[in-house]
Formats: sequence, C-alpha cells, structure tokens
Amino acid sequence: QVQLVESGGGLVQPGGSLRLSCLASGFSFSNYAMRWYRQAPGKERELVAAITSFSTNYADSVKGRFTISRDNTKNTGYLQMSSLKPEDTAVYYCNAIRDLRQYWGKGTLVTVSS
Repeated sequence: QVQLVESGGGLVQPGGSLRLSCLASGFSFSNYAMRWYRQAPGKERELVAAITSFSTNYADSVKGRFTISRDNTKNTGYLQMSSLKPEDTAVYYCNAIRDLRQYWGKGTLVTVSS
C-alpha cells in the first residue's frame, strides 16, 4: 500500500523553526522527485520546495529560510523551516512524483503565531 505520512507540524512562534518529515512506503521512493506544498486557509495549494537527485528548488517566499532534503536510505524527506512568519501558517503536504504518477500525503498543520 502506497503511503506518504507527514509529521512534525505544530504551533511555533514567529522567528522559530520546525522540521517536517515525510515517510514513504509502498513504492521506490528514491526513484521519485519529492515536493512540499502548502495550503493556507482560503488560498490555493502552492509549491514550496522540490528535490530531485540533482537539484533543489524553492518558492521565492521561502528561499533562504526553508531547506528541503531527503534520506533515501530511510525513505524519508524533510523540510527544515526557519525564521517562520505568520504567513507560513498552512497545512503542509508531501508529494512524490515520477513521470505521470504521483502520490500525496494527508498533510500536517503548521501554525505560526505568538
């Protein structure tokens, strides 16, 4: 059974940090590109960061603050978030994609508030 399970979300103060994890199972994770998306209340889902075997890419809004990484030996992807802002509040989703096949996690909520 294919699964992507996010964890690590929670409530954090502005300026704080969180690390999200995405545990994959049921498919060859290392053969897939991995992405993190987020969806804030009342807004469309947006791409935050992506990682392949060769490169990483970030949305302008998180460049210099977020770092995407992966450990294929653990079938796990990560999103390290620093200098968090209230506008980073959203449900964060993990996505694995290869050609026309993609999988989604159910999301983890990140709330940035004092």
